[in-house]
Amino acid sequence: MGEKYLLVDGHAHLNELSDLSESIREAKGAGVGGIIAVGMDIESNKKILQTAEANSQFVYPALGYHPWVIREEEIEANLSFIRDHAEEGVALGEIGLDYKVKVKKELQWKVFGELLGIALESDKPVVVHCRYSHRRAFDMVKERKIERAVFHWYSGPLRLLDEILEAGYLISATPASAYSPPHREAIRRAPIESILLETDTPVSYQGRESRPKDVRVTLEEVSRLKGLDPSVVSRQTTENASRFFKVRF
Repeated sequence: MGEKYLLVDGHAHLNELSDLSESIREAKGAGVGGIIAVGMDIESNKKILQTAEANSQFVYPALGYHPWVIREEEIEANLSFIRDHAEEGVALGEIGLDYKVKVKKELQWKVFGELLGIALESDKPVVVHCRYSHRRAFDMVKERKIERAVFHWYSGPLRLLDEILEAGYLISATPASAYSPPHREAIRRAPIESILLETDTPVSYQGRESRPKDVRVTLEEVSRLKGLDPSVVSRQTTENASRFFKVRF
C-alpha cells in the first residue's frame, strides 16, 4: 500500500521511546497527521506534556494513571497532578481496570472512579484499559454518564461490545487485528464510524516493536476485515478521532 493516507495514531506511549525524534519523523513520512501520547503516571505524564509542547499540532497529550502502576501511597499525588493539568490534555488516558495485574480490585475501582470524576469535571474523553475487566469498566463509565469513551484494543465479549456501541462509545484497533481472533471479531462487528486506529507503541506485535508509523498496518488490517477501501477507512477513522478528541488533524 504505497499511497499516503491521513492517519491518526490514537494511542502511543511516546515517553518509552529512545528514538523519539526519528519515530515522529517516520510517522510524518508515513502520512500520520497526529499522535495521541498517553500517560501512565506522573513521570510519563510530565514527559508527554513536554513532547507535545515540542511537537505542537502533531503530538497531543492524554494524561493517565494506568492500573498496572497503582500504589496506595502514590495515588493522591498522581490524581492531584492529573487534576492540575487535565486542561492541557485532549483526554484522560490510559486509565481503567486490569484484573490480571496484582493490584487490589477495590483500589483499582477507587482510582478509576476518581479519574472518571476528573474527566467529567474537565469535559475530557477517556481512553479505557479493560483487560479481563470489560464489564466492570464499561459499567463504571456508563454509570458516570461519561459521553466520550474509547475502549482501547477491545477484545472482550461481542454482547458487551453491542452495549458499548449502543452507548455511543468507540473501540480502538491495533496491529493485533492481523492475528488476534477476539480483536478481529470486535473490529468486524463494530461499524467503521465507531473505530479509532492506534499502535499502542512500543508494544511488540509478533516479535516486532511498534512505532506510530505502524498505524498503517492497522489501517490495512481494518480495511481487510471491513471489506472497505483504505481511503474510506482512513478518512472515517481520522474524522472519528477529530470528533472524539476535539482536534483538527
